[in-house]
Amino acid sequence: MSRAIKKVVLAYSGGLDTSVILKWLQETYEAEVIAFCADLGQGEDLKAIKAKAQALGVKKVYVEDLRETFVKDYVFPMLRGNAMYEGSYLLGTSIARPLIARRQAEIALKEGAEAVSHGATGKGNDQVRFELTYTALAPKLKIIAPWREWTMRSRRELIEYADRHGIPVTATKAKPYSMDLNLFHVSYEGGILEDPWEAPPDEIFQMTVSPEQAPNKPLEVEIDYEEGNPVAVDGKKMSAATLLAHLNKLGGAHGIGRVDLVENRYVGMKSRGVYETPGGTILHVAHRGLESLTMDREVLHFRDSLIPRFADLIYNGYWFSPEREMIQTAIDEAQKDVTGTARVKLYKGSCALVGRRSKNSLYRLDIATFEEDEVYDQKDAEGFIRLNALRLKIRAQRKRASP
Repeated sequence: MSRAIKKVVLAYSGGLDTSVILKWLQETYEAEVIAFCADLGQGEDLKAIKAKAQALGVKKVYVEDLRETFVKDYVFPMLRGNAMYEGSYLLGTSIARPLIARRQAEIALKEGAEAVSHGATGKGNDQVRFELTYTALAPKLKIIAPWREWTMRSRRELIEYADRHGIPVTATKAKPYSMDLNLFHVSYEGGILEDPWEAPPDEIFQMTVSPEQAPNKPLEVEIDYEEGNPVAVDGKKMSAATLLAHLNKLGGAHGIGRVDLVENRYVGMKSRGVYETPGGTILHVAHRGLESLTMDREVLHFRDSLIPRFADLIYNGYWFSPEREMIQTAIDEAQKDVTGTARVKLYKGSCALVGRRSKNSLYRLDIATFEEDEVYDQKDAEGFIRLNALRLKIRAQRKRASP
């Protein structure tokens, strides 16, 4: 098999797993390895990551800034649908994988590579997300998943392998938890977090202060939307990535967006994940608030019925599936009137909607008021109730007539 693969493109982060994989691919397949690192706002020294790959014998390294694409074409479409997995997780890792895998496959085709490789383990969801994307977009590429091939079974063994091969890594045996960071969120799992009874140590958090340490004074933030997409904060227009980064700072300073979740992985097991999504949490709350003002009742309720399925598709890796695209089309159609401003209050870990306004508002004070009005005839409610209660009345009569 190794002879059939002369060139492989590796999704490379410079961390423990992919650094070991890079060396392992060179040794096992005797193939040229091309490293691809996507800048999704992880805030790392990408020049250092490139130099590290080159020091490990890689002749060609792609480092690409995909932050605007990530937020505009992946995060915002997901937020338009209010996707939230199992009621808590805003899908920060899930939504990054299809973009990385798509660009990786494009590079492989451009370079004439026979294979692509990733660092996802055989126990996790990421292997599914990467490989479903490869298959959907470039089905002829071979897929190398080292965690399903080699004999190493733990990150401790990877650290030992790295030591033997002189590969510098940041993970240590004393601090073995895994972290994934991008412009939308940070996730933590494994190691010291594997006991779901133990609270995550406060020092692990990268984007948020603890709510206890947040300012004693609340902050109100106004977010402008156009057709379901945020376009400005406090009246200042920003690009997609800039807007999200700005809200991350505001939310992070007030302890917004921490989640500790035991979730159901697609591969069948439960796992404990700890997440920080400050800007995403603010946008989720603000978006839902503006929708309540601008969306027709039945459209909103029908769209809400799609959210669990939409979130599942993203979590499970089906971003490039026809069913996700179909649901996205319906979601985006429902967003055409979601234009206006939402105001939220940030205070010690909470993000609360406190105001919303829109030129497309369906809220009518002259109808909704509890004061005297000349629009709504309250007597009409009697017939409405009688018709809707008819089936209940018939059922009750049947029960009384039964012996």
